[in-house]
Amino acid sequence: MAEVLVNPISAPLDTALEIRVVDLEPDRPVTVRAGTGDRAAEAVFRADERGVVDLTRHAPVSGSYAGVDPMGLFWSMTPTGDRSDGHTFVEADGAGPVRLERLTVPEGVKRTEVTEHGLAGVLFEPADGGPHPGVLVLGGSEGGLHELDAALLAGHGFAALALAYFGAPGVPADLVEIPLEYFRPALDLLGERPAVVGGSRGGELALLLGATFPQVGAVVSVVGSGVVTQGIGPGHRLLQKLEHEAAPWTRGGRPLPYLPYSFPEELRAAVVDGEPVPLHLAFDLADGIPEDAEIPVERINGGVLLLSSADDRSWPCAELSAVAHRRLAAHDHPFRYEHVVYPGAGHLIAGPPHRPTTDVVVPGPGVRFATGGTPAATAAARADAWRRTIEFLSDQPAT
Repeated sequence: MAEVLVNPISAPLDTALEIRVVDLEPDRPVTVRAGTGDRAAEAVFRADERGVVDLTRHAPVSGSYAGVDPMGLFWSMTPTGDRSDGHTFVEADGAGPVRLERLTVPEGVKRTEVTEHGLAGVLFEPADGGPHPGVLVLGGSEGGLHELDAALLAGHGFAALALAYFGAPGVPADLVEIPLEYFRPALDLLGERPAVVGGSRGGELALLLGATFPQVGAVVSVVGSGVVTQGIGPGHRLLQKLEHEAAPWTRGGRPLPYLPYSFPEELRAAVVDGEPVPLHLAFDLADGIPEDAEIPVERINGGVLLLSSADDRSWPCAELSAVAHRRLAAHDHPFRYEHVVYPGAGHLIAGPPHRPTTDVVVPGPGVRFATGGTPAATAAARADAWRRTIEFLSDQPAT
């Protein structure tokens, strides 16, 4: 009788799984499915001469993904219209389902809310007492906290502080004139030479914090920017929010110079017609970038890892991050630095891998955003970006 074997059954969300179906009739097709209730994916395989389908070695002959990919059934999940029951399963024709436990907080990790000094954060750290390298985790233009990222980083041995800086209780509602001084106590909490990891606008902020505070020991900017770009104002409509002319950051009470938004006809037409909005059109780089808006990344007292997507339609992250790479090279930056650009990938490569990447259009304020890329390329980029991030952070000293 056929049987589905999954190893490990219980593991952190960012762990790649080994999935096999055994005791099949050789050379017969078999459909393997994975789902979470609200999402599902399936693919058809042909059993080998031993009567085995092994997702780490075999490519499907048809289905929701192509090629050999052990986690293909997970990133290729699409909505089912049902509700999630909080569980993940894998099954095959005549076998299963096997229920999996994909942990959002790894075992042995403790969670502590951080509110002192006016901070709005959550610290995740291994419960063994340390010491552990400190990492400040920053989200992007969606605001709020990225607890999942911080929790899984803690599972790799880091003391990771997910910090909200707008769009959450206790912090401003909008990305307008956020004082850089707000972040100093968070860096102090993480000990000597903490790293900063940010995605999207958080990637811009991560580079800016590294350039501002000498205690920062390393920066990872994922689909970020080496340029300060215009803030995101109040309102419920996209153009209303973008037309609010304001700096996103201040230092010493003074707004920092920024690259203003552009409003080409193609962008406005997409908004009016209800089409997915390619927000990268709001960033006009044709006439160059104001030098005072460039982030002086050469001041960063440590390594810099820039991770970009070539088909990012949320903003031109590859071009904006290239500005940072150019400055690092021009100043012969004495620490490790690298800019990796992923062909075919869209904006949504930040954060842990093995989650669905099939939503290439996502909700926005009164609009839908086109994020770019193909699901397969974005999934592969997300997995590689996460791997590179952990490797890069692991080079940092414990505090």
